Amino acid sequence: MKYLMPLLLAALPASLAQSPGGGSGVPSAAIPKTTAVLVIETVKQGVTAQQVMTIIPDEIQATARLYLDGKIREWYSRGDGKGVVFLLDVKTEGEARELMDSLPLAKAQLMDHQYVPVGPLMPLRALNPAAFQ
Repeated sequence: MKYLMPLLLAALPASLAQSPGGGSGVPSAAIPKTTAVLVIETVKQGVTAQQVMTIIPDEIQATARLYLDGKIREWYSRGDGKGVVFLLDVKTEGEARELMDSLPLAKAQLMDHQYVPVGPLMPLRALNPAAFQ
């Protein structure tokens, strides 16, 4: 196990040296299939705690509903106290935006959102490249 991380880190530059895909400068072999979207939500600059707290009971109800519907896989408070982080069980950033835009704090335009599509750790393919062709 102690050799796994150095192996993965060593394989990453090799995978990056492959031909770029999609015009993003990142090789297509390094781009995983999106299996979830990480959403980092922060209070917009200038919004007061009182503005947020007025809406928070409705926000809690709505996010709990999304969790119970299987749309929110994980949810956390940010360690800096500036918002929350959701891992959404969706396949596209568009689906994630649609869910987040449905929440009361977003409807009141009090929150900023950052969307990060995530998927399998692609350097793991270096463990047995033939098996993943």
